Amino acid sequence: MRHRRSRTGLGAVGAAAAVGLGAALWTWTAPGDPTLWRAAADAPGVELHLLDNGFHTDLAVPRAALEARGGPLAEAVRALPAGDWILIGWGDAKFYVDQSPMEGRLPDGMRAFFRPGNASVIMLDPAQRDPTELFAEDGRRSFRLTPQGFEAMAAHVEASLDLSSGGPRVAAAREGDDARFFASRETFSIAHLCNHWTSGVLNAAGLPVRPFRSIVSSELMAAIDRSELDTAAPRD
Repeated sequence: MRHRRSRTGLGAVGAAAAVGLGAALWTWTAPGDPTLWRAAADAPGVELHLLDNGFHTDLAVPRAALEARGGPLAEAVRALPAGDWILIGWGDAKFYVDQSPMEGRLPDGMRAFFRPGNASVIMLDPAQRDPTELFAEDGRRSFRLTPQGFEAMAAHVEASLDLSSGGPRVAAAREGDDARFFASRETFSIAHLCNHWTSGVLNAAGLPVRPFRSIVSSELMAAIDRSELDTAAPRD
């Protein structure tokens, strides 16, 4: 009987520890850097937009700013068709590119989620029109980075490129689509999804993010909203 009670006690301790760990992960925030994240209205800066389709997030970045910094990412951008804005996203090398009906892709979706080590790609998609004209406010958040914040963000994206062949390598393209999918050195799984990747890009740019919650796109939108509240001038 004493041995049974001991086991019960250990089980309760284990359950409590699991709950505590889950709560810690749920609330854990990766700190940001306000000197990078938001440029003052009267200071130099680069305007960007986070785009949310309810499931996946992309970043809309001025093409000229990406090309001006040079390096492999600029090389990849220069090879794209015309467009003043570049939409940047990340995902599984097969599932992300495929546009066939979803009902036929569910087995591949399970593979992408649960098999470790899936190859991934960085999407660079040129857009002619301003994102504020293409995307409604409820699916878009606009922000302005300092030059240092933009450099940190672009460097983070660039570091994800697979440069093992000496430069950026196009891994996939879609017929009739200007988007190009460049091989990434990172891998895709349930532990590292598209929104996790974008969360890391935004954090590199100085935004505080909650990595565990960033499994959903709405959390990234909320992170930007929280940053607005944190930097708003106090009222009398």
